[in-house]
Amino acid sequence: MRRIVGIDVARGLAVLGMMTAHVGPDDDGPIPPGGFAQLADGRPAALFVVLAGLSLALLSGSAVPVTGTRLVQARLRILVRAVLLFALGALLVMLGTPVVVILPTYGLLFALGCVALRWSRAALLTTAGVVAVVGPPVGQGLAAALEDVRPTILTEITVGHYYPAIVWMAYLLVGLAIGRTDLRSPRWRAVGALAGVGLVVLGHGGSWVALHVLGWPEALATAEPHSSTTFEVVGNVGVALLVIAVCLAVADRWPRVLAPLAAVGALALSAYSVHIVVIALLGRTVVYDATVGVWLAFVLTTTVLCWLWAVAAGRGPLEWVLHRVSTRAADTSPDELPVPTSP
Repeated sequence: MRRIVGIDVARGLAVLGMMTAHVGPDDDGPIPPGGFAQLADGRPAALFVVLAGLSLALLSGSAVPVTGTRLVQARLRILVRAVLLFALGALLVMLGTPVVVILPTYGLLFALGCVALRWSRAALLTTAGVVAVVGPPVGQGLAAALEDVRPTILTEITVGHYYPAIVWMAYLLVGLAIGRTDLRSPRWRAVGALAGVGLVVLGHGGSWVALHVLGWPEALATAEPHSSTTFEVVGNVGVALLVIAVCLAVADRWPRVLAPLAAVGALALSAYSVHIVVIALLGRTVVYDATVGVWLAFVLTTTVLCWLWAVAAGRGPLEWVLHRVSTRAADTSPDELPVPTSP
């Protein structure tokens, strides 16, 4: 799969944004509401999942979905990656950090995405809209019904508080739809950026109207991070569209300047996993008593190490394992039979 610098830049921003949400200090400023640190809460994770959907599209033919044996191979590669991501996420959860690890949900969404690889853009966006509208109330209802049931990792990633797959599937479907377009098109980038701004206004403006004018219950009308309401999903999709469109345009013009950030995106799985391990080693205080110094150390060290690794070795260590295992598993080409010899 050919790497697209702008997509790597966007993914790098998503990883560093999630890192900021974990170890960044709160500033509690009035503008934007909640301070600039609040911008990193929820939105980078949603962008990460939108980019996961885009990656599924790139793995299965980009603008022209593959068919036949190639479709089978693509699905096998994705399913193997889903299992590996789920397993890695489960191991990171076992470290007991105060961070809610996204990888188990990420793996489940990868597996579910196999169903939609041949869908048209219209079908993908329509289904994403239905999931965004129906998923939140259904998810909240199921979560309430399961309150007295012992939670499992499957129930947590399906209807849990932070990354409920029943809602977050909308992000993956939007990403798939984006990946089925011509990402090099200046027209798409302009339309994507404008649509992004419009969805941000619709999501957060609609939430304000629903709360303060229509009097809807906060559980359904808020757009707060990780509320997984329709309004939050709409706003987060808008942010993702805007970031992707801008990153594609800027990376085309200044690829060398953005190379360190693109390296973080190319090594996103390794960078994300290592930062969880480092948090486990340093202890909970790096999250609960976050400081600017610690946050800068995480961000700068991650960026520099990823850049050096990308220059020296190329694909990241965990990315190499994911690629190697999934590619070997999807090798469905029949073995060549020996040429028969005459007696």
